Amino acid sequence: MSLVLHFHPLSSYCHKVLIALYEKGIPFEGNLLMPGIPEDAAKLRALWPVAKFPVLEDTETGRKVAESSIIIEYLDQKYPDTLRLVPADGDAALDVRFWDRFIDLYPHTAMQKIVSDGFRPEEARDAHGVADARATIDMAFGMLETRLEGREFLAGDRFSMADCAALPPLFYLSAIVPYADRFPNVQAYFERLCARPSVMRVHTEARPYFNLFPFAAGLDKRFL
Repeated sequence: MSLVLHFHPLSSYCHKVLIALYEKGIPFEGNLLMPGIPEDAAKLRALWPVAKFPVLEDTETGRKVAESSIIIEYLDQKYPDTLRLVPADGDAALDVRFWDRFIDLYPHTAMQKIVSDGFRPEEARDAHGVADARATIDMAFGMLETRLEGREFLAGDRFSMADCAALPPLFYLSAIVPYADRFPNVQAYFERLCARPSVMRVHTEARPYFNLFPFAAGLDKRFL
């Protein structure tokens, strides 16, 4: 097996790549690293000095690929006979990449701000930064609500990298800033994604670790 995914079971960006791997049916070895363990943290830094998940290691070529979107593009290139998650057509590819970037830069980054603040002691929390993050999420959900009107997928007419990107923040944000009542199109889209076998597998594998999530009490009981 030539692919090794170095990952954390709760990492939203790891979930994004795991969904892609399962959608494409590509075999890989998972190497679970816990950054709170010094030895694991050192291994992650050796793989990628930024020390963020995930990192894909291709033992066949010796290449190490970081950043979730680049990993997915790499998988499309290396395994061209599997489901393409970035279309070959230029205009369609730009649309997928745009919504992938929109998700990662706005609701996903804002979600991570709130989660990281939740791990801090009370005296070190950043109330102003969290308020800004919540405002960004609200803006992003308003745009997504409009975008998803009458659409099954976020970009194009088939599942893509943009949908891989969307599921993880929508999952965690459902516990942090519940949105079903205010954004019904977003909620319906989330439910469609949750019904996919790839997503169900990611959630099943992460289930033993969800109690470590600081907002676990807000998760829908079906995921626990």
